[in-house]
Amino acid sequence: MPIGPAKMSLFDHLSELRARLVRIVVALLVAICFFYIASPTMGQILLWPVRDFLPTSDSGAVMLNALDPFEAFTTRLTITLFFSVIGTSPVTIWQILAFFLPALKPNERKWFMPTFIAACALFIFGVVFCYCVILNAAFGWLTDQSWGLGTIEPRMSTYISIIIKFLLSFGVAFEIPLVVFYLVIFNIVPYKKIRSSWRYIYVTLLVICAMVTPDSSPITMLLMFGALVVLYEASLLLARIVLKKRIEKEQEELDELDEAEMSIAR
Repeated sequence: MPIGPAKMSLFDHLSELRARLVRIVVALLVAICFFYIASPTMGQILLWPVRDFLPTSDSGAVMLNALDPFEAFTTRLTITLFFSVIGTSPVTIWQILAFFLPALKPNERKWFMPTFIAACALFIFGVVFCYCVILNAAFGWLTDQSWGLGTIEPRMSTYISIIIKFLLSFGVAFEIPLVVFYLVIFNIVPYKKIRSSWRYIYVTLLVICAMVTPDSSPITMLLMFGALVVLYEASLLLARIVLKKRIEKEQEELDELDEAEMSIAR
């Protein structure tokens, strides 16, 4: 990753920012051209987990309803933008990191590459988890709600929009453990405090799951909650391993403080 000098004039900063924005936009435009051509195939990939609840053609392709040609075009554009943004996200994050790296100290720069890898991996894991586990269960529950009331007419824009919201919400939610990890690493919140407050954190995670899930399904919320709890505990375990000496030192200081308070009380 090319890193600019630590000290630059305002115009040099603006010039570098423009260059990096141009790279991001060029990568996005190339991706848009590619994914627009492939958007019907990409749409079928998005609909694959919920194909059991949708009408299909003789070839097995999912067939949705569009009320007018504009809806078909905007749906293809939505699919294109979704896959383009996801596909170029490593390039975008890379350019952002390269722009801010010169302002950081050498000991702070070492965290950027692990952060870049972890952020991309967690987001992808969240999207894949939603795609493979959540979508079928969520749409099965939602479809069952129409029983005894009427028939669901699968509209193209609605289904694609809901699926994309599901995937993005899980991808973003799975970044929470990374935030927790750095809260402990940079000592913004002490490990002992965040460890002892697990009840409140679990409730907070449950509230977040209820807020970010696009549907009101308890199945979706609980599956996301279970995954986030596992990732949260894993992030704390990793923080404890990385900061073993500092955590032990903090514990010793707390023990000494407790002993001092007990001796004063006597």
